Amino acid sequence: MKRLRVLLVDDEIMIREGFKRLFDWESHDCEVVGEAADGMEALSQIDVLQPDLVIMDINIPIMNGLKVIQLSRIKHPATAFIIVSGYDDFSYCREALRLQITDYILKPVNYEEFGNCIDNLKISMFERRMEEQPVLQEERPINGITRYLQEHLAEDVSLGVLSEEFHLNPQYISQLFKSEIGVNFLTYLTNIRMEKAKKLLLSTALSIAEVSEQSGYEDYRVFTKVFKKAEGITPSQYRRDFLEAKPEERGKKDEL
Repeated sequence: MKRLRVLLVDDEIMIREGFKRLFDWESHDCEVVGEAADGMEALSQIDVLQPDLVIMDINIPIMNGLKVIQLSRIKHPATAFIIVSGYDDFSYCREALRLQITDYILKPVNYEEFGNCIDNLKISMFERRMEEQPVLQEERPINGITRYLQEHLAEDVSLGVLSEEFHLNPQYISQLFKSEIGVNFLTYLTNIRMEKAKKLLLSTALSIAEVSEQSGYEDYRVFTKVFKKAEGITPSQYRRDFLEAKPEERGKKDEL
């Protein structure tokens, strides 16, 4: 996978410098290619640089971040956006989701959480490519491997198991994940297990232990720990928050 080109947009120079210096872009195969301090400059930089990812505050001068995203979608529909904001306001979140942003992260930024967000974005981009080019992807080993993982999530899957199934060296399979998707095997497996768990939590009445087992975790305590690290809340709280949401907001909250 090619290195992701990133544009940083924030009116506070210290925030932009913090992103550049405190986050390990190299290890996540990303490159900061530009910066902007207001909405108009952001639009111009997006046109000129055509970044893969824009990391942007909502409250920036001249034109707010949500408007920038709305206008950018017209000419650059494939560009991904991550909102970084000091406002924990669901109305902001709802509008951002309507614009199909990748994630909404609160300041001060937790860089481990941010790294997970970048990895999840890469996985989403890979899966979108698979959907858009099924014929071209069919003969690539990574296609069969990821499909196998999706179909065997409840089982004890490892590089060793994949090696026997596909008659490939475990190290080669590991390198495939990094080169084709941009994340390691465990990150990819954890991501798709968490997505499966969230769907089960919101669409079934299964117990947490049953959701854990169907998502590939024999010990529900391990599952709960991994889920909380990934989502910031426990599986029970995730389900409860959804059920307590107003009916008209459930769909949007589920997406967030």
